[in-house]
Amino acid sequence: MAAEFVEVTKAEAGQKLVRFLERRVGSDVPRSAIMRWIRKGNVRVDKGRCKPFDLVREGQIVRIPPYHAEDFQQKHLPALSIVYEDDNYLAVCKPAGIPTQGGSGHDDSVADRLLSMFAEASYKPAPAHRLDRDTSGLILAGKSHQGQKNLSDFFAEHGEGGKFYLAQIEGRWPQEGWTDLRDKMEKRGPKGREKMQVGSGKEALSSVLALDVGRDKSLLMVKLHTGRTHQIRVQLSSRGFPIVGDVKYGVAIGRMKLHCLRIKTPWFTASCLPDWDNIPDIPDHIFVD
Repeated sequence: MAAEFVEVTKAEAGQKLVRFLERRVGSDVPRSAIMRWIRKGNVRVDKGRCKPFDLVREGQIVRIPPYHAEDFQQKHLPALSIVYEDDNYLAVCKPAGIPTQGGSGHDDSVADRLLSMFAEASYKPAPAHRLDRDTSGLILAGKSHQGQKNLSDFFAEHGEGGKFYLAQIEGRWPQEGWTDLRDKMEKRGPKGREKMQVGSGKEALSSVLALDVGRDKSLLMVKLHTGRTHQIRVQLSSRGFPIVGDVKYGVAIGRMKLHCLRIKTPWFTASCLPDWDNIPDIPDHIFVD
């Protein structure tokens, strides 16, 4: 079987290369294999090397290496819970413990599950943003190229605006009402063991409201205004209130209790509750703009 050379059409232009390839080769080839092709230089764009998240342009020629779909073992991945869907947009609830994107070392991800769930669709949804592997909650995806572009542009322009999280923390939260958390944050530490730390770097801003305060644990609502790496985890831990189960910034007892609860976009609002015990009712008026 020979390599295939395909031209990017006008309808396909603007996609990330890995998504372009996924749609061209179909759901039989997992994302991990496509990422491996690109990493090894087996995929070329206009005869040059490329990266997975490069954007393809109309008229470019993409080399797809020879492959046999039957060589890839078909995986049956569990379906994700759909909490919102229309012709252009999709919102699913990600379980804790799986990454948003697939790749080397991962045989399960939100991206892989969406490909499996929408294997027969003409346009296969892909995550428009990320959550940490151990964070559960909402992931948004486009069901059309325009929907995917709208979401990508929205998150690029607004960052974490419109996102609300639930966080269960160690300790008794002392504040009443909404409290702003403002820090400077940057990554520091020896190579391979870097951690985000407060004190210098880029500004991180969030607002926090206690929903339930116990003797040794509290449940918080967190609204993000910026989207720094591990922002909620670091801001709370640096104040002596690490998130329950956070092995990197706190004490690892069970799984991490951080959940993306609600996302508001110009086109729709989606919510999904975590599978934790004893979550109180959350009235709509709490979700401030």
